[in-house]
Amino acid sequence: MTVFSNKRGNPYALIPLFVFIFTFLGAGIVLDDFYAFPFPIAVIVGIIAAFLLFKSSTDEKVATLIAGCGESKIMTMCLIYLLAGAFAVVSKAMGGVDAVVNLGISTIDVAYFPLGIFLIAGFLSTASGTSVGAIVAIGPIAVTLADKSGASLPLISGALLGGSMFGDNLSMISDTTIAATQSLGCKLKDKFKVNLFIALPAAVITIILFFYLGLNSDIVAVELPKASFEWLAIIPYLLVIVLALVGLNVFSTLLIGTILAGIIGFFSGSFTFMEFIQKIYEGFTSMTDIFLLSMLTGGLAALVDKAGGIDFLLYQIKSRIKSKKSAQAGVGALVGFANLAIANNTVSIVITGPIAKEINDEYHLDAKKTATILDIFSCIVQGILPYGAQVLLILSFAAGKLDFFDLISNAWYHLFLFGFTLFAIYSSHWDKWMKKFLKV
Repeated sequence: MTVFSNKRGNPYALIPLFVFIFTFLGAGIVLDDFYAFPFPIAVIVGIIAAFLLFKSSTDEKVATLIAGCGESKIMTMCLIYLLAGAFAVVSKAMGGVDAVVNLGISTIDVAYFPLGIFLIAGFLSTASGTSVGAIVAIGPIAVTLADKSGASLPLISGALLGGSMFGDNLSMISDTTIAATQSLGCKLKDKFKVNLFIALPAAVITIILFFYLGLNSDIVAVELPKASFEWLAIIPYLLVIVLALVGLNVFSTLLIGTILAGIIGFFSGSFTFMEFIQKIYEGFTSMTDIFLLSMLTGGLAALVDKAGGIDFLLYQIKSRIKSKKSAQAGVGALVGFANLAIANNTVSIVITGPIAKEINDEYHLDAKKTATILDIFSCIVQGILPYGAQVLLILSFAAGKLDFFDLISNAWYHLFLFGFTLFAIYSSHWDKWMKKFLKV
């Protein structure tokens, strides 16, 4: 039996954390928009509550807040966010997103549109690191394809949702991957391998299902206009994926990818040198919300931790853990419930990451597998929330032609991913297979 600290902690120290969560959640319910109230302001409300409730001196609380905001892992995470934002914006301005979408549309038969949309969304969200960005780029096209071809809109929309979450979960420049790996202290490429070992079988079964449905489709083929694209515009995405897989430092990977995208964009006439510089800064500013959120949440967590709140949570969680398997499941449940409350997978990981790290170390778990579970559960929950950004975007593009239950009932990838993740947690053979095939 694993022995853990007997610190029972202080349950009242969690009040500022709940103030943060319920401020955001309450504002979302009242405003009927869970993204109208800025996350960083909600964290500030929680920090103010901590200053009012905790008994130490103001100077001591300020010092704790600053130390938490400036913690090395938090700062590393924030700097990676900036570079990821720069790469995403420059690559899109260079024409990368349009090239990926047009490549797929130009080579896919009408009957296999759901399969094609899944693959395009998966590649685009993996390369760009954002499920929302993939849905924004592909969503209008997917709805138009369904309208013109007579293909099933729920099936195409479910494929779009599944593919975008598949890529977001795997991407090495995704907010969720960065937050999970930095929280657990493991390498991006190692987490990617473990994540792929779980997600790939789910994706393969989803692809087979969509292929079967296409093979037996009675859709009448329609002639769709073929848009031109440049293969060169796709290279920066491929390069970033390859460099990350071979283990190059994430800072170098993103910097090289951004410079290459800039060179291609400059010589293709997409932007001038000064416009390239401005796009880099635009990428930085596009990450302002998540940058501030990560930094301020680190400060709030430090205040809550010092007052005994984290010790209380750990004691409650650990008292219910009976084995390594239940510890891994506990990490998944923890981030899943956080995501239900906050409706943002990255924020959920940022909040629960330190607790997951404590559980990982206490029970001698595999950090890369724990990071994978943390990321996967947050993405699964995020992908089925009726008030999540991804679902809301797809429903808005469908303009009343699709309801939530039709969408979720066709999100096959989520179901398969959940099943394979549970298998990875509870199977006595999975870890042996992972070590044998991945050599990690």
